[in-house]
Amino acid sequence: MTIRSKRDLEVVLSKLQSYKQPSFTLEQYPTPSHIAADWIWTMAMRGEVAGKVILDAACGPGILGIGLLLLGAKRMFFIDKDEKIMVVCRENYELIKNEYDIGEAIFIAHDITLFAEEVDLVVQNPPFGTKEKHADKKFLEKAFSVAPVVYSMHKYTTKRFVEAISKDFSFRITDTWRYEFPIKAAFAFHEKPVKKIDVGLWRMEKESS
Repeated sequence: MTIRSKRDLEVVLSKLQSYKQPSFTLEQYPTPSHIAADWIWTMAMRGEVAGKVILDAACGPGILGIGLLLLGAKRMFFIDKDEKIMVVCRENYELIKNEYDIGEAIFIAHDITLFAEEVDLVVQNPPFGTKEKHADKKFLEKAFSVAPVVYSMHKYTTKRFVEAISKDFSFRITDTWRYEFPIKAAFAFHEKPVKKIDVGLWRMEKESS
């Protein structure tokens, strides 16, 4: 079987397992399949997926990394500090691997600061920093140190922060996309069944010296 369109990709990703008991403190909100598919398809159309070694940081159930493998990534590092969701991520990978010819996956259950490999690209949808201010900062710092190209999703209201930190690490922002990120009610304090958050996806590239 092969993925022939962005819609095909979205359908496959929508069938993956997600968080069963999401953590409030870790801000575990899954990347919606339609956003993940749009993100990954855009990367593939730029020639940034096939044959690449990629890190999916704060991977959760692995929707981004698995989507990239479906479009030809050579090797995917999945990293998340939550050991339980890493089990789900591995199960999702094995499920897809049974149906599609996809690349290698390496699963790492520890904090992002301990990752020490070099990769071609980083994709990440880290905690938005709602519960811990700039919880996404360490993800950006690590991403900038291990790859020349970084795709990172954050609340759009943190635009100045993303611009400033990318500049500090000599990365230039080449593209920005905005999405309405739907968060389904998962905790008792959620008042609406779905809350939409204005998020940005930034593509950042290391400036040549």
